[in-house]
Order: sequence, then C-alpha cells, then structure tokens
Amino acid sequence: MTLKEQLSALFLASLFSLSLSGAAVAAPAAHSHEHAMSEASLSLNDGKKWATDAPLRRGMANIRQAMASSLHAIHEDKLPAAKYKKLAKKLNHEVSGMVSNCKLEPQSDAQLHLILAEILAGIEAMEGKLKQTTARDGAVKVLGALENYGNYFADSNWQAIKH
Repeated sequence: MTLKEQLSALFLASLFSLSLSGAAVAAPAAHSHEHAMSEASLSLNDGKKWATDAPLRRGMANIRQAMASSLHAIHEDKLPAAKYKKLAKKLNHEVSGMVSNCKLEPQSDAQLHLILAEILAGIEAMEGKLKQTTARDGAVKVLGALENYGNYFADSNWQAIKH
C-alpha cells in the first residue's frame, strides 16, 4: 500500500471515529468517500490548538527546514525540476515518519490528516505527477499546509516561514 493510500485509509478511519463520537458531521451513506473528505475542514479544538507529539513536531520542523532552505529559489521560480523532486522525496520521507510514529488522539489525528493531505498533494505536484499543476504550485501548497499547521496545532517551537 502506498503512503497516499495509507494516509487515505487513516484519514477515513479518523473521520469514522469522529462521526461515532459526534464530533464531526457524517456524510450521508450514499455519498462517496471523496465527498466525505471534501467536507472535512480544519478547525480548532474548542478554540484551542490541537495537541502534538514528538514525531509530529520533529517531522513538521524537518519539512519546514527543507522548504525554508529552498524558499528563495521557489519564489524566484528558479528551482530546477530535479531539485523539486529531491525536495519532494525528503518531504515524503518526513510524512512517512510522522504517519508511522503517530500517537495522536483520534480528533487531533483527523485534523493532522487534512494538513498531510495538502502536503502530499504538493509533493505530487513537485514530483511532476499532476499535469495541471506546476512543481512551484506544489511547493506553494506545502507552504500553505505549514502555515495551517502553525495555526491549528500546539507546537511551542514552531516558527512560521516568513515569505
């Protein structure tokens, strides 16, 4: 099973868990899983940021660092395709580590999967797998996901990327 398939399965399990607890609005049974995923959106935990764990904080910090070190070339639209692919490989490794070591509570985990889905979409674009999206657009998507992480997750060491 690919990382994307694993994340989709984990995300759907998280949504199912949330729907059982009454914390999420369940999609009607006749709708597809994609519909349920599109209805999910980031939210705070009763006005507070979601809890994190050490693997999440470490992985997100590593993704942040990788993106920050390429930021100037990304903004100038001068990062070569090979470097986008190398960056995507690094980010994919970090996402995989976060997923395999995750110990978050189900509701926090479900919110994290929304952010990871955006990062994975950005990675696919950076790898050149999405014909309608450029590698640079993928990097911008990852940067947006990092911004959302800082807005929705309690990570006392987190520093937003200035751009």
